[in-house]
Amino acid sequence: MNSNLYKKYKEAVVPALMKELGLKNKMQVPKVNKVVVNAGIGRFIKEPHYIDNVEKTLAKITGQKPMRTKAKKSISNFKIREGMEIGVAVTLRGPKMYSFLEKLVNVTFPRVRDFRGISDAGFDQSGNFTIGFKENVAFPEVKAGEVDKIHGLQLIINTSAKSKEEGRALLSQLGFPFVKK
Repeated sequence: MNSNLYKKYKEAVVPALMKELGLKNKMQVPKVNKVVVNAGIGRFIKEPHYIDNVEKTLAKITGQKPMRTKAKKSISNFKIREGMEIGVAVTLRGPKMYSFLEKLVNVTFPRVRDFRGISDAGFDQSGNFTIGFKENVAFPEVKAGEVDKIHGLQLIINTSAKSKEEGRALLSQLGFPFVKK
């Protein structure tokens, strides 16, 4: 593992979280299990080249081949039939996940327009965190001139935390810039 974030997690975050959360064993310390990067096609579902564009963008951003997601059931109001390709997703684990998170915290968040910090409203009851990007141009791999249509994407950070507070403590220790309460 050559990621600086992974080294930071092992050397600094684990002891700090043990102290902060009052844990006795380092195996109880929450950790990041996986990161899912997801983009829906939305209203461009009829354009065949749009899904290829989104797929190429996610491959650039994550460094991994995306998987196309299909509709599980038909929804007439959205003009979706069962089996239609409606999105693209990438699941990151291990070293790629830590290098992606490091890039997210140190490069991508500062590049977001009018960025004042992350709201902690994206946490669920299990300590997992979800954040959405309205445009993919914030990522350094995506050049604004090369993109045909700017699309949004969603990040889901799955943790082993047992509560919102544990999840927030973990991501704060990893360097996520949450808005101060």
